[in-house]
Amino acid sequence: MTAEATATPAPSSAPSSAPPYPTRFRAGGDRNRRLGRPLKVVGRVKDVDEELLDRIGRAMNERDELGGRLADAIRLRAGTPGKVDMAQFRTALAHGISAVPDAPPALAEFFAVLEAEPEWLDRELVEEGARVFRRLGQNAQDVLLQLSLVGGYRFGGPTDLLVATGGLTGGQTLRRLAETQKWGASLTDPDSLRPGTGEGWRLTVHVRLMHALVNHAFEDKWDSATWGLPINQADQASTLGLFDGVLIIGSRALGVPVSGSESRALMHLWKYVGWLMGVHEDFLVDDEWERHRIDYHVLLAQGPLTEAGPQLAQAVVAAQADRNYPGWPAPLQGARARYERERLLSMLTVFLGPESMRELDLPMRPPWAHAYLVGLNTVRYRVLRHLPGGRERQWRWGGRRAQWLLDTYFQGDAEDVGKLTV
Repeated sequence: MTAEATATPAPSSAPSSAPPYPTRFRAGGDRNRRLGRPLKVVGRVKDVDEELLDRIGRAMNERDELGGRLADAIRLRAGTPGKVDMAQFRTALAHGISAVPDAPPALAEFFAVLEAEPEWLDRELVEEGARVFRRLGQNAQDVLLQLSLVGGYRFGGPTDLLVATGGLTGGQTLRRLAETQKWGASLTDPDSLRPGTGEGWRLTVHVRLMHALVNHAFEDKWDSATWGLPINQADQASTLGLFDGVLIIGSRALGVPVSGSESRALMHLWKYVGWLMGVHEDFLVDDEWERHRIDYHVLLAQGPLTEAGPQLAQAVVAAQADRNYPGWPAPLQGARARYERERLLSMLTVFLGPESMRELDLPMRPPWAHAYLVGLNTVRYRVLRHLPGGRERQWRWGGRRAQWLLDTYFQGDAEDVGKLTV
């Protein structure tokens, strides 16, 4: 049994009388074209595809329907037929849907789809993608934090939802960054994306329901005419592109060679993760260059910067002072925190450019961090990697580095992701 047909969301969850696009669609104008020039060149994007832009615009009014049906069932009143309680979800997540007697239809449907496998899935390629991801080590974490996360704050919509939900602002910043790091690190463990048994699979499914519950909670009060649905298919496609295509581009910019076979493996890993997250099949791709093409059009489709962007970006920079750095004595923790802040600002200056740094109200720094990382990565990936056992040593180093980063964020607390709010 495959899950292709069942997993595909309906063409649109917006009422038939609703306009095809929210007003933020393509509202960024010349600014977006200017910000997208590097991606257009590096990603080898030739022309603007109006059909693809139309698809992205319509996707702003579409949601993950499978996850939405489960969220609807969870939010039913107690005693209502079809009601799903969180204990049932947690049991199914830990032990499989067969462990839930008389499972409600929405819960049974949800797990029947995700416990199956799409026809295109290549498990060996997923495992190779996880190994490539781990070998990228801190380079991956740098790119995902700076170019993907903070870079995404340059456009309104998802940023405003993050502020509205309390995510990545105020005292929640460090915790939310820790949870994102935990989820990403879990994907690199062997067999982590095996249904039911793998931690990466369970965390990804957990996050999918979290998104569906946020949609359910905000749909009625969200300005959908401006932004589209709170967590919509276009923004999910954008997020997926920040985790696969942008990860590859950013790693190469740091001096890490990513071969064609490594690119293919990474893309397939994230294609499966995107499928588990409920991203529409129109935006699931194996080919890096097709992803760059989609990403460029997603960028063109975005609206302008809102006040949420600088607020979120500055919170990420400020959070470096709240981390605890293992191996550094208490008197030197402040010095290491200042170093991490300056390193972050140096890399953001290069990745985002002066215009975006000014817009996010972040101070610019010389590109010293990129300079030392390119030199270090040249030695690590072009010399040491090719010595006997080089790839295995890189894999172990990547695991150690990921754990060190988790330790700086969690600071002894349990390593998990956000609780599901019903």
